[in-house]
Formats: sequence, structure tokens, C-alpha cells
Amino acid sequence: MDTIRLTTAQALVKFLNQQYVDFGNGPERFVHGIFTVFGHGNVLGLGQALQEAPGELTVYQGRNEQGMVHAATAFAKQSRRRRIMACTASVGPGSANMLTAAATATANQIPVLLLPGDTFATRQPDPVLQQMEHTYNLSITVNDAFKAVSKYWDRIYRPEQLMTALLNAMRVLTDQADTGAVTIALPQDVQGEAWDYPLEFFRKRIHRIVSRTPHPDELAAAADLIASKQRPLLVCGGGVRYADAGMELRAFAEKLAIPFGETQAGKSAVASDCAYNLGGIGVTGNGCANTLAAEADLVIGVGTRFMDFTTGSKSLFAHPEVEFLTINASLYHASKLDALAVVCDAAEGLRALSATLEERGYRTAYTDEIVVAKRAWEVERKRLSDVEYTVNQKADRSDRPDRSSVSFVPEVAGHLDEKLSEYAAKLNTSLAQTQVLGILNEYLPKDAIVIGAAGSLPGDMQRMWNSTVPDTYHMEYGFSCMGYEISGALGVKLAEPDREVYALVGDGSYQMLHSELVTSLQENKKINVILLDNMGFGCINNLQMEQGLDSMATEFRYRGPEGQLSGELIGIDYAASAAGYGVKTFRASTAEQLRDALREAQLQDRSTLIDIKVLPKTMTHGYGAWWNVGVPEVSGSEAVRAAHEQKLEQLGKARSY
Repeated sequence: MDTIRLTTAQALVKFLNQQYVDFGNGPERFVHGIFTVFGHGNVLGLGQALQEAPGELTVYQGRNEQGMVHAATAFAKQSRRRRIMACTASVGPGSANMLTAAATATANQIPVLLLPGDTFATRQPDPVLQQMEHTYNLSITVNDAFKAVSKYWDRIYRPEQLMTALLNAMRVLTDQADTGAVTIALPQDVQGEAWDYPLEFFRKRIHRIVSRTPHPDELAAAADLIASKQRPLLVCGGGVRYADAGMELRAFAEKLAIPFGETQAGKSAVASDCAYNLGGIGVTGNGCANTLAAEADLVIGVGTRFMDFTTGSKSLFAHPEVEFLTINASLYHASKLDALAVVCDAAEGLRALSATLEERGYRTAYTDEIVVAKRAWEVERKRLSDVEYTVNQKADRSDRPDRSSVSFVPEVAGHLDEKLSEYAAKLNTSLAQTQVLGILNEYLPKDAIVIGAAGSLPGDMQRMWNSTVPDTYHMEYGFSCMGYEISGALGVKLAEPDREVYALVGDGSYQMLHSELVTSLQENKKINVILLDNMGFGCINNLQMEQGLDSMATEFRYRGPEGQLSGELIGIDYAASAAGYGVKTFRASTAEQLRDALREAQLQDRSTLIDIKVLPKTMTHGYGAWWNVGVPEVSGSEAVRAAHEQKLEQLGKARSY
């Protein structure tokens, strides 16, 4: 057998260069690059291999280990899981920093390859710098924590172990039903150790992704179930996008007159102007989709995990005779809600089911309900877009509006109403968050990609955003990870370099993680950050106060004289912070300033940030879906006790499994 002597790290890099996938249109290179934050645990082993013979891998310099993995995840997500990035970090804190992002990738079933450095396999110098020692088990390192957030995990103690590890890694990374983060821990001494690897191991490997067709028995049972129902409803999940099945879902809906709601991951698989597209569904869904969901006698989930936000904690689908049907590549997800499962590729399943039902002459019993519901929501959407903070124009001594005389009811009323004038003065703004979303949807290029992840913005976006062009809505809501947005924008830009990319991020999320802004400048990959500053964790403040609690540690305030976080509001100039990196920045506190900033940002050739000041409690709210949260059973507060009673009442209406 012909062999080649390589270090473990060199063999790894050589192997990654030879991995291809074929989704039916010919082989494409699978691993496109590797994000790095070098440290003593990886710079001499893997670093040397990448410096000397990187092959086709582009090496990207990350700024934060979590951020670079988010970027890699977004790259794979926007590539519909057909291309991936690898990420390497050093021992200890460097590797641990990747854990949150690894969990984000796995929760969303997005493939990413993680190569954390590890402590010495020989243990000769133990404890090395940044090593965590466990007195009861010396084999445990920080990297064992990845087991809980990885779809495949391995540690390479000997160079020859790399071969089985990498073959299994590729198996999981290309698994359309059960992929996610793959972690291969690399002790720093083993990275540099050599072995005579068989040349055959480095041959070009083509991983052929075969679209699974539905089993005839499952197909027949599904057709029988649909044919027995009058008012079915489709739920379009992320699997529709990953299977590139948007056209099939649209055709299915139009031929059979079946409306569909969109999950966060499924949104923009089909353009919003489709007559049967009801828009976002669930807790962050709109009144249109949720109204028809409550009346549906059959729910057909396509490529969805049926998370609690989609199902309203299993209470949204309230028809007394409702049943569930799923089309999903994963048997696990297909079996949720005790559904009749059709385990197959989304496109294949929709095509086959459509043909079977057409032969039977099936069509739903909907008349004008869909049109009426969509029209009503469009009226509400326009109202939300036109909301603007107003005050009584009563002049005070400084000849300025008396901001204490407010004639304005926020969307989330009854919480901080008496503080709105304080916020308006500190932020010097009249902008409402829903108004900003309306302007953005109107002024951004129709083929631009918008990104979000956490806070109140995902709810506003799922409800209000109209996607004219497919695959232009990129939301990480499987883990709802704060800090994904800006890093994710970089990953999306690497995947779609010819499109404008906009990260919609709250001030809380921006503070958590925005370091990959610098990498976007370094790589000359322009991203646009739309930062909405309402001086707090607004989404959680809503949750806190609507369940009977007082506002505590969710507004951004200085510590007051009484010792609580109840002092003056903390004003932050986010534009100044980004300008320090070299980002082109703008500020907006009026609608006209925002429109001007959006026009100017499109003319720039480097990353931009628009610092938009918005009032709290002006995000979208409600629309008929319940969310089960942990309201205390015992409390001295009457409001909390009332919230718990309300929870029990709602829980009684929900499915228990």
C-alpha cells in the first residue's frame, strides 16, 4: 500500500480538501474554508499545516471563537447545507468559547466542523496552560463539554485515529436528517505527530445526497387523511428551504387550495405574495395565519420541528378534530404531535402527494376565508408601519414639546407607559419599532438578505416582513442566540457575495457580540448592521411584566441611590463604537433620517451601521398564540398569582404531547 508521511494536522487539511457533495447536479467542493483564532493549542500543529499546504481552503481570521462559529453556521445555512466551513480554536477558554455557537448549529441542524485544540495526550507537561484538571478523572478536558452540543464527537489520541474520525464526521455533516455541529478534539502534541497514511485515504470523495422518496404505504395513508379533511393547513419549515422545495410547496398549495403558514426557518421559501402564503405562524406569527390555524382540521408540517413558538405550546391548533401529518427527512421530527409520518425529502414528498391527490380530484372547502384573512392582516400591517410616537404640542418654557403630556398608546401597553416620555427625551426619538420595520421593508433592495436571531425583532420580522425574492430571510430561531446576527451576516455575505446583507439587531444583542464586524472589514465583505436601540432587553421586559413582575434588570439603567438598577437610563452612541473599527456609520431618530441613511448605506463599499433610536414597547405583540412559560406557583404578588391561574387555564386547552 502506498503511503505518505504527514502530521495529524497535515493529514486533516489534505483530507478536507478532497471532500465533495453531489445533490444531483454534479460534485461541488464541500469544505470551503476554516475560521481560526490561533493560540498555543493549535497554531503550531494545525496552523503549520494551513500555512504550508492549505490547498483550496481559505483561512479566515476570527475575532471571537463564538462569533466565527456563528459565521460558519450562517454560511452553511444560507448555502442550504451544501457547503460548510471548519473552525479551530486553542485549548481551554478558546475552545469553550465555541460551545454556545456549537449548540446553535446543532439546535438548527446546520453542519459545522469544529476542531478545538486540546491538552497533551501524553500528559507529560500536565497541567499545561489553560488546562482544567479534574481530580476524579484525568481524561476529562474542557472539550468534553462539546459532547452535549455535538451530533458527533471524537478525540484523536493517536494520528491513525484521524481516519475513522474524519469518515464519521463527513457521514454526519452530510446527513440531511440529523446533522449539526461535529467536534474533533485535537491534543496539541498529537497535531504535530506524524504517521504513514495510506494515499487511498486522500482520494477525492463524493458524498452523494440521495433525495429519499416517500414509501407507497405512507403516501397512500397521507392522501387518504388529506382527502378526508375540509380545511387543512400547511406549515412551511426550514426543511423546505434546505431541500430547495419552495416551488413544490407553492404548487402543492395552489393546486389543492391549501393555505400555509411560515416558521422562522421556513420564511421566504415561497414569496410572500403567493395567494396561499399566510405569513408567520405561532407565537411570533400574525393574526392571519393564527386565525386559520385555530380552525384547521388537519395540520401538514413540511420540514418543521414543531417547536413551541410554532405550535403555541401545542395550543394553537384548536379544532376539536384536528389531526397532524408530517413530511420530514427525519423520522424523529416526523413523529412529533403523534402525526402520521411521511419520511422523505420535502420536494419528493410534495410532488408525489400532489399527483396522488390531483388524481382523486381533491380540493379543500375554503371559499373566501384566505383572501379575507390576508386582507385583514395587510390592513393591520399597514397600521403597524404607520405608528409614530406623538405628544401633545403644549410648549414649555424652552419652547419644546412637553414630553410629559403623551397622547400615545404603545403596542405593548400598561408596562412602562409612564416612562415613555423619559425614554423619548433620552433617546431623542419619535420612532416606533414597527414603523422602522415598515420603512426597512420598503427601502431595502428586494433581493437583499435580512438576518435576525433574538429579542423582539424576530417577532416583528416574522409578522411584518414581506419577502419578494425567495431565500432572502435568514432567521436563527432554533436557539434564538443573541450575538448571532452580525457574525451571521458575515457568514451569509461569504455565501452570497453579490447581495446586500442586513443584520437586524437590538442594542442588547449588539453588546453581547459584534466582533466579526472587524473581520468583515478585513475581508472587504460589506455587511450592513441595522441596530435598534431601545435601551434594554425589551423582549424579556415584556415577558417579565406581562406575567405580573415589576421591571427589574431588563432596562439599561444606572444603579440608583436605593441600590437597585433603577437610576437614569444609560445612553450609548453605538455609531461611535462601530466607527472606531472603520465601519461607515449613520444615526437615525426620525423616519426621514432613517430613509436617508438607508439610501447612503447602499452606496457604500464597506460595512455600515445605522444606529436607530426607538421607543420601548413599540414592537408587535399578541395575535392569538399562547406561550407556556414558567410562571411561579407561589408568590406574594396578586398579579403573579393571577398570571399563574391564567397559565393553568391555557394549559388545559393545550395538547399534553
